[in-house]
Order: sequence, then C-alpha cells, then structure tokens
Amino acid sequence: MEASKEKIVLNVGGRRYETYSSTLKTFPGTKLCQLTEPQAQAVSDYDPNTNEFFFDRSAKLFGDVLNYYRTRHLHCPAGVCRALWEEELAFWGIPEAQLAPCCWVKLSHTEGLQEDLDLRGNKDDTNEDSLTLLGQGERRDYHWWARWQPKMWALFEKPYSSAGAMCLMVVSLLFNLGILILFFVEPTTYIEFDHYNTTRDYNIFHVALKPSLQKAISLLYVELFCILWFTFEFFMRLTFCPDKKKFLTNLLNVTDFLSLFPVYTELFLATHINEMLDILSWLGFFRVLYIVKLLKIFKLLETPLMLKVLPFTFRSILKEVFILMMIFTFEILFFGALCYHAELQEPETQFDGMISSFYWAAITLTTVGYGDIVVVSSFGKVIACCAAICGILTIIFPLPIFLIKFQGYYATAVMKEKMKSNKRNH
Repeated sequence: MEASKEKIVLNVGGRRYETYSSTLKTFPGTKLCQLTEPQAQAVSDYDPNTNEFFFDRSAKLFGDVLNYYRTRHLHCPAGVCRALWEEELAFWGIPEAQLAPCCWVKLSHTEGLQEDLDLRGNKDDTNEDSLTLLGQGERRDYHWWARWQPKMWALFEKPYSSAGAMCLMVVSLLFNLGILILFFVEPTTYIEFDHYNTTRDYNIFHVALKPSLQKAISLLYVELFCILWFTFEFFMRLTFCPDKKKFLTNLLNVTDFLSLFPVYTELFLATHINEMLDILSWLGFFRVLYIVKLLKIFKLLETPLMLKVLPFTFRSILKEVFILMMIFTFEILFFGALCYHAELQEPETQFDGMISSFYWAAITLTTVGYGDIVVVSSFGKVIACCAAICGILTIIFPLPIFLIKFQGYYATAVMKEKMKSNKRNH
C-alpha cells in the first residue's frame, strides 16, 4: 500500500476515527501530523492489538478538528465556549487564527460579553474583597488608621454593614429630600424689587432702575445647614476612601462636590449677589444637581440586573454611537443649509439665519417636530420630507445592534447570577 494511502486509526474519547496518513500530513508540525512519523508509535499512546492511537479528548470537538485536515477550513461546533475551543486547538497544535470567518462572530459574541462582564462587572467586587481582606489583615496592627479606616468607610458607604451605617444613610436621604424641597420652593420666595441708582451731573439728576432679587434669609440658613451636612459627609467619605482616584472620578461624587458651590458662593458674595442676576441663574443650574443626589437611594435597594447590564451595553457600542453622531451632524449641516437657501427668497420665511436652520434640521431629523419653525416653500417641504425620512432610517438601523448587545450581556449576566447562587447554596 502506498504511504499516502496508509490508514491511521484514532480513538478519541472512545470514538474511532479512520483517515489516511496523507490527510494528517496536510498541516506539518501539528500533533496529528506527527502521528505519521516512524517513531510516533513509541512516543504516543499506541495500542498494537487494535492498531490505533488513543487520545483522552472530546470526541465531539475532534470531529471538527479532523474535518479541518480534510477540507482545510476550520469551523467550530455549535454551542461551545471559546475557552474550551482554544484549549482543544492548542492541544492539537492548531493556531486559532485559521478559524473560518463564518465562525468568528459565533465565538466572539458571547465570549466578548463574558470578558467584559468579568473585567468590568467583577472588578468592583474584586477590589472591594481585596480591600476588605487587606483591612482585616491590617486590623492586627495597633495603628489607629488601620483599625478605623475600614470601619468608617463602611459606615458612610455601605448601609447594610451595620445599624449605624443604615441610620446614617437614612439621615443623608432625609437631608437630600429636604434640600430638594427647598430647591422647588425657592423660586417662589424671591422678592423682586427695583433699586434706584441716583447720580448727579451738574444740576441734573439721573435716576436709573436696577432690578434686583432677594431671597428669604430663613431659607438660605436652612439650605446652609443641609450643605454643611453634605460637606461633612463628602470629606469624611473622601478621607476614609481606600481608593481616592476612583472616588474622585465617580460621577455621583463629582455631583456631590459641585452641589456644594451655590450656597457657599451666595455667602461669599452676600452683599452683591442680589444684583448679579447672571450669577444667580448659574447657581440655579448647579442646584439642579440636588436632584441627581437622590440616586443614592439605590444604595438601599438591590440594583436590578437590567440596570447593571445597561452600562456595559453602552460602553460596548460607544464606537457605533460616535459614528451615529457623526452621521447626524452631517445630516444637520446638509439639510439645514439646503433648506435655508431654499427658503431664502420667501418673504414669509421663518429662518433668520443658519443657526435657526440647523436647529430646524435637528428637530426634524429626530422626528420631534416642535412646529415653532416651519418651511413655507414647496421645495423646502420636499427637503423637510427627505430630512424626516433620513432621520428615521438613521435612528432605526443602530437599534438592532443595541438590542443584540443588550440581550447578550443580559443572558451572560443571568448565567453568572445563577452560578453565584449555586455556589452560595453549596
């Protein structure tokens, strides 16, 4: 029999495979190719009675490995995880890069989601566990910081760690509710009056009216009392935080810090703040952050799995969102400029400049359609229809990407929760 037609029998996981030696020589340097060498029977698990090589591996996965030698196209079986497939390929000496393009998505879809959840979702838990263990080890030290830092951090940050921490969180939420009520009541407590500014120019007196606002002083004191509590709470959490960088980059902590500015600014400019209407307006914007502080209530509740998955979904589609914003920007500039020039010769045009036309294009493309600015010419109406259709298509196409990503993350997260539950039960 010719050497190329010599048959080789492989017993993989109890299942017998029979193939030609020429087939195994398709990819030199691999484990199966080495079975065709003269010394293969001595270095491998060879049974001379049955004249077969035995490998204690998965028979299901090996079928696709052997087909790779026959067809030169590497495919992965359905329902196999990437780690297991990579381990199998490494055992047989086959590079993963040879995987057929049709199977890339099959492996990378769920595995990528799993890696993201492992790296991002478990990072916080891992860090917290490490810090807790570190704190427990340091408690053996008699230094006061090693003893009190984990306790104080848990007191201000982990409401379920003790009864005192729970009471402190409830008090903090009451202060948040109180200052939020003040925020909604304050606009009705401002007293508007005219300040007369009189100047003399020779024998002529000039009287100028300056509008001014004055807030009820009692409400300012109540707000100051709440802000003093928030200041104390913020700096206590910052002082005893085990990771200062992570604390200062947290969005809620940045919000807590910025919300301290309005009252302190009013106190610093107490003699002139009532005449600085622009500054009062900006301070009002900062006071809106009082509403964001209410998100702390989630510390008292178990965050739903859906809300845990959403941040990972948004991070995974940042590239698609950026491309979508670029497309929207182009469409706004294009349709805005086109419609502006189409309406330019109309005497009843509502476009008073390019900026208003860009605003109209943004409202039309997002299918909001306020109706405060409308086109009047026939050509402008055609452009408006095209803009609305393009806006709908631009919004619809990325939606399946978001849904697929979310479903994948959610399914992976549910599986991880089940695994954690099983570990706790056992």
